[in-house]
Amino acid sequence: VLRHEEFEEGCKASCNGPYDGKWSKTMVGYGPEDNHFVAELTYNYGIGEYRLGNDFLGITLVSSQAVSNARKMGWPLKEVTTGIFEAEAPGGYKFYLEDKEQLKQDPVRKVTLGVSDLQKSVNYWSDLLGMKIYEKDEENQRALLGYADNQCKLELKTVGGAVDHGTAFGRIAFSCAKDELPNIEALMKKENQKILTPLVSLDTPGKATVQVIILADPDGHEICFVGDEAFRDLSRVDPNGDKLLNDAMAADNSDKWFAAQKRKKAAA
Repeated sequence: VLRHEEFEEGCKASCNGPYDGKWSKTMVGYGPEDNHFVAELTYNYGIGEYRLGNDFLGITLVSSQAVSNARKMGWPLKEVTTGIFEAEAPGGYKFYLEDKEQLKQDPVRKVTLGVSDLQKSVNYWSDLLGMKIYEKDEENQRALLGYADNQCKLELKTVGGAVDHGTAFGRIAFSCAKDELPNIEALMKKENQKILTPLVSLDTPGKATVQVIILADPDGHEICFVGDEAFRDLSRVDPNGDKLLNDAMAADNSDKWFAAQKRKKAAA
């Protein structure tokens, strides 16, 4: 756990999806957000379950430790190819674990998104967003892209039809120089691309205010670019992150409240 933050009302950039009310976010990863891929786990206190789509196909990471942990805990593993095991998180998200010694750099190798038209998506992410194409496999309808050799890669994989985003509303975020944000916005306007949230400032209680712009690719995958300077301040590892998360979970009486009201949490 790198940091944990609580919010009393919905985010004006829909960081927690299109839901009003109290929510939290917890950043988890193998190291600081400056130089590691980090997952942002959002929790809406009033939502009991989400319907998953075929938009997010999984995270691949290199860690024999993770495979060993799963076996010790009796967590179901399925070997999908030699040395690569599929595990399913409690919310239904897929993780692919390579049974090799964990890398000294970030062990998260790639994030895989489903697309409906591979070439169209590759053009968007490479020509407009400036990603380098590392691999393109026409036979298996997949492509691997990234911004740097030593960073987690983005894999695009054809799903054989329309992309369904379900109701969990995830997005991918990148940091860049704050001065680049207006240029990104201007380019997207010029190219008639979808801008979900024009350049806006977002507050985090007691922490830095960051500027972001949120886009949508041809399949509606949400992409957030955030100003790096303020983000480095916001994203500093909080040594109290674990305690804040545990305290918030212990104080969460939402299940009891709904039970007392003889109501069920909403299914999104």
